[in-house]
Formats: sequence, structure tokens, C-alpha cells
Amino acid sequence: MNMLVCVKQVPDTTEIKIDPVKNTLIRDGVPSILNPFDGYALEAAARIKDKNPDSKIVVLSMGPMQAQAVLKESLAIAADKAYLVSGRTFGGSDTLATSYIISQAIKEVEKTEGKFDIIFCGKQAIDGDTAQVGPEIAEHLGYPQVTYSLEAELDGDLVKVKKETEEGAEIIGIQTPCVLTFTKPSWDPRYPTMKRKLAANRADIPVISDTDLFDIDTTRIGLKGSPTKVKKTFVPQKKTGGMMVAEETTEDSARKLFQLLNDANII
Repeated sequence: MNMLVCVKQVPDTTEIKIDPVKNTLIRDGVPSILNPFDGYALEAAARIKDKNPDSKIVVLSMGPMQAQAVLKESLAIAADKAYLVSGRTFGGSDTLATSYIISQAIKEVEKTEGKFDIIFCGKQAIDGDTAQVGPEIAEHLGYPQVTYSLEAELDGDLVKVKKETEEGAEIIGIQTPCVLTFTKPSWDPRYPTMKRKLAANRADIPVISDTDLFDIDTTRIGLKGSPTKVKKTFVPQKKTGGMMVAEETTEDSARKLFQLLNDANII
């Protein structure tokens, strides 16, 4: 089984601040981490490899050169090979342009690593929360996809996926090649071993630049190829005060809330 995991380096959102003048993220001094949902996707691939030792896990990330840090972290955890997609003309890409660039980079990596059977992604990145890139990669490649995946295992010629739903979960069988996006499962990702950490630190990570993707349509990348325009970003102000309605039963709480809102002439 040949597997690819798309990962992203993101700022730690617990420490994010917004520039009140420029309305942009203040990244100076903010630590970067592996996107947590991508960590779940990597662990899902690793669990398949645990049961199928001949499998291979390749990780790919699009970003600046410092994104090599999360690729080395992924190598330390479970991945066998890593590639970075980085180029000046990729700057400013929205989710549509980003997914297109990644889909083209995947085709380039497959020339070396072979056709990927499963492409794993986190359901979304915590610095954007759009949940668009994974499904868009599937559309660019023409692959079937399962979103909100919790678990995945091989079942003959199919990949059996446990998918989170509003009612609980359902099991879906999907043909390869396919794209799976992962949400938070019941288990935690594994920790890297010291041996893998040392090997990851020595690893040479190939960089795929804009000049390496000969067939890419330059009108579909960067700011020029991004239909999304951000007009304003801000951090919501924390509200203080308020009242907690917690009666003995849900029905009593509902009656109490109704009475309070009615007395305040809100309803």
C-alpha cells in the first residue's frame, strides 16, 4: 500500500494575535506546530502500515522552507519519505489555488514514489478552518473521497472507513485511489522514537518548486489564481457578565430561561 499524507505547518492558535492596523496575523514570536488534524491523518496511515509492513508513507507539505520542521517531525513519527512544495509564485494562494498546486505536486512526486493508493489529509487546518483543501484535492485528481474519517483499514480491494456523522458513525467501503480527510478520533497519535528523531534530523527533504511543475497552469496559482479575497480579520472581544440557567431538569431550565427573556422584553 502506497500512502501519501498531506501536512501543514500552522501557528499555535492558542497564542495568535491580530495586528489591529493591518488586520493580519502577527506571526513573530508565535510557535509553529504540526496541524493537529494532519497528525490524526498520519496516525491513521501508520496504523495501516502496522498491519501491512510492506506499505510506504510519504508526507508532503506546501509552505516556506521552515515548513521542513513539520516534515521532519512527521518522519520522526511514522513517515518514510518527505517532500516540500515551495515557490515564490505560490504565495498568496487561497484554498482553491493551494489544492490545485498540491494536486500537481502529487503527480510530480508519483513519478518517483509510484502511484498513491490513499491520500490522507486532516479535515481542516486550525489556522483557517475551511475544510476545503482535502476535498478539492480529490476533485482535482478525480478521486472518490470520504470526509470526517475516524479510522481506516484495508478490506480486500477496498478501504473500509469509519466516518463521523451527526447520528454517530457509519462504515463506508471506498475503492482506491481515494482521498480521506480525518477528524479527531478516539485515539491519540503516537510519539516519535529517539531513533526515528535522529534519522529525521539527518533526512534530506527534496523541494518541489514552481519551476519543477512544468504542466502547471500559472493562472490558477498565487494571488492571481485565488478567487477568495479577505477583507478583514479580527479576534472577537470576550463578553463578560451573563447568567447561568441550571435548574433541576432541562424543562425547568427552559421555563426559567423563557421567563427571564420575557421579563426583559426580549421575547
